[in-house]
Amino acid sequence: MDSSAALPPFAAIVVAAGKGLRAGGETPKQFRQWNGAPLVRHSVEALLEHGASEVVVAIPAGADAVATAALSGLDRYRLVTGGETRQESVHNALEAMVGRSHTRVLIHDAARPDVPPYVTTRLIEMLDVHPGAIPVLPVVDSLAVAGADGTMTGKADREALRHVQTPQAFRFDAILAAHRAWTGAPDAGDDAQVLMASNGSVALVQGDERLKKITFAEDFAPAMTTPSFRIGQGFDVHRLEPGEELWLGGVHIPHDMGLAGHSDADVALHAITDAVLGAVGEGDIGTHFPPSDPQWRGARSGQFLEHAVGLARKAGYTIANVDLTLICEAPKIGPHRPAMRAEVARLMSLDQGAVSIKATTTEKLGFTGRGEGIAAQAIVLVTLAPEGTSA
Repeated sequence: MDSSAALPPFAAIVVAAGKGLRAGGETPKQFRQWNGAPLVRHSVEALLEHGASEVVVAIPAGADAVATAALSGLDRYRLVTGGETRQESVHNALEAMVGRSHTRVLIHDAARPDVPPYVTTRLIEMLDVHPGAIPVLPVVDSLAVAGADGTMTGKADREALRHVQTPQAFRFDAILAAHRAWTGAPDAGDDAQVLMASNGSVALVQGDERLKKITFAEDFAPAMTTPSFRIGQGFDVHRLEPGEELWLGGVHIPHDMGLAGHSDADVALHAITDAVLGAVGEGDIGTHFPPSDPQWRGARSGQFLEHAVGLARKAGYTIANVDLTLICEAPKIGPHRPAMRAEVARLMSLDQGAVSIKATTTEKLGFTGRGEGIAAQAIVLVTLAPEGTSA
């Protein structure tokens, strides 16, 4: 499990004011459907889930209605009208945030819908050392310098180069002052360049291929590149101790011992949660709910599972079925199986027929055989939702 501490407060800006012409069609690409939801919604939703106190979304003039529809049901976001260039749009959003006591801000492009939480964590933590931080990837291909006549005139040192991604993180006062002082080209390549123009240092942190930018029409065809189904596996173990409550599958089970852990230690729901996260490539339960974070002490594990199911839906998948095996000598699982199936089905919005819960022993072998703990293993199948629908 991830042992990172809770992040300090931060706000975010999502730049969605462009025309998106290279993606084709009459609708700007940030408002087109991608994996079951408008493109802009994915990044706004992700940043809110990562802990942003608010997200300011810079949109084209006159796009309030389409943007509001795209973000329907979300809270803690505001719309501002962007400018003629990306730099102007970011500047407008920053000015709209003045007076709200923000100390850290992430600036992100709406065209990068998949935002891994661990990248957010790396960026925000780096602001303790530098006024700015950006995610980057190494350049793996050879690079050529092209001449005006279309021939190669030299080579570039790829060891010194990096692919730059967003979101980019900044101390709020530093990036606001840098945008106010900007006198460079009509449009800055990114906000790191704006900060550097004001002599601010920008740290490089490890980015992620998942931050790929949606640019062309073919990028909106997930059915061609995304598997129609995926399978995830989860495994978890917790120790049995006297004086603890025993929760399994979201059901409280009377027993002389309970499972010890930072949350309610529901080993069954933890295994299912990891299986769902694994199926859609979203890390593990500790990435999203660090055991070092005091807000999860004693928390019900049902909210972890609901969060994972929500991430699967956001990625365009629907849960098909779950198969859970509990490994223990005691208590007997049979009498509690119907209640556990019902609760797991409720948490995952499934028919009970799609939930299988089994139990086995290890014939007195190992820690489960000695009654020292309970283990759980889960397998989850997710299927791609029909294009244009929200799973």
